[in-house]
Amino acid sequence: MMNILVIESDIALGQIWCRHLERLDNKTKLAADEKQAIDMLRFEPFDVLVLDISTENASVLAISDFATYRNPDVAIIVVTANSFFSDGSIFELIPNARGYLHTPVQPDDLAALVEHYGRTSVPA
Repeated sequence: MMNILVIESDIALGQIWCRHLERLDNKTKLAADEKQAIDMLRFEPFDVLVLDISTENASVLAISDFATYRNPDVAIIVVTANSFFSDGSIFELIPNARGYLHTPVQPDDLAALVEHYGRTSVPA
């Protein structure tokens, strides 16, 4: 079982992703903004972050930096509707970024990336 933090300002969408990941035997939490995400990261270890870089009221770089500080092995899956990062530059900005998905994201695609990259960060 992995512990996953989903950072998504669209609560309904974030809940869909969380429920889908929970059906695959994972534990999830949902943060709608930077403050919620940082508060959760302060008190609980996460194996994977699903981070929508277009999340309102959030600095995704601050969230990813803090998450990496708390857990250097955390796998970060980046989700965005913006084509600006299609050149792969997101991997330079967020060193722990393991995957990149363009919205709309199918829950099965998200789960596959989380499963693949998250399992490598979870101690055996």
